[in-house]
Amino acid sequence: MARYGMVIDVKKCVGCYNCFLTCRDEFAGNDYPGYSAAQPMSGGNWLKVNEIERGRYPHVKVDYVPVTCAQCEEAACLTLDQTGAVYRRPDGIVMIDPEKAKGNKDLVNTCPYRRIEWNEELQVAQKCTFCAHLLDAGEPEPRCVESCPSGALVFGDLDDPASEVAKLVAAGATEVLRPEFAMGDKVTYANLPKKFVAGTVVYGDVDEVAADLEVVLGEVAGSRITKTNGFGDFEFEGLADNADCTVKIEAPGYKAVTLSAKTSRDIYLGEIVLEK
Repeated sequence: MARYGMVIDVKKCVGCYNCFLTCRDEFAGNDYPGYSAAQPMSGGNWLKVNEIERGRYPHVKVDYVPVTCAQCEEAACLTLDQTGAVYRRPDGIVMIDPEKAKGNKDLVNTCPYRRIEWNEELQVAQKCTFCAHLLDAGEPEPRCVESCPSGALVFGDLDDPASEVAKLVAAGATEVLRPEFAMGDKVTYANLPKKFVAGTVVYGDVDEVAADLEVVLGEVAGSRITKTNGFGDFEFEGLADNADCTVKIEAPGYKAVTLSAKTSRDIYLGEIVLEK
C-alpha cells in the first residue's frame, strides 16, 4: 500500500494559481459520495497560495508558497476530533467524513495550519483529500499536481524509493512549513524563502557599476563568495534568521569595504561606493 506525500518546490512556483483553480474546478459544486461534499461555489479554498514579498525597493522579491492539508502523521484534527468524522486511510490520506462532520464547526479549529474550511451552505467541515476519489479510480496524482506547468508540485509514494517524491525527501532537500507543530507533515517543501543580503557596488570615481567583482559574505558557519552581475548587483540567499554576517568587497586600486548586517529581515544594503 502506498503512503502518499507531496513536495512543493517554492523556487519553481511561478504564482500561476493553476493548483488553486483546478482544485476549484474539481470540487466546487461537485459531490463525491464517500469522499467529500461539494465545495461552495464561492469561498471554498482547500489550497491557497501565499504571496511573500521580501526586500525593499529596488531589490524586491516575491515568492509563492502553496499551502494545503499536510496529511500529517500526527494530525491534530484526527487527535482532537471526538466524533469519528476524521479518519486516516491505509494510504495515509487524512479524510473528513462529509456526513459525520455535518454541524461540527469545531473541526475547523483543530488544524494549526488553518487548512480546514467551513462550508456554511452545507454546514460541514472540509479540506483537501489529495483527490482520493481520483487516486482510487487509477489516476496517478491529484488535479493540482497534474495542472502545475512548472513542476513545482511533486506527488507520489513516500515508501517507494524509486518515486521522485521519496528521492527528494531522502536527499534531505525538503522541510516542513512549521516544524514547531511537530505533526509529521507529508506535504513538505523545497527552497522555502529564507533571508537574503543584497547590494549594488559602484566605482565612486567614475560613477559606474562594478561588474564581475568578487563579494565575500562572512557568517558564523563560514564564508560564501559570489560576484556582481552586469549591473553591479549581488545577492546571498538562504540565510538563517537573525544571523550576524559581514559583507566584504575588494577591488584593485580601491579601498576595501566591509559592512555588517543582521538578518532580522531581508537586507538590501543599497549602493556600496568604492573609493580610491
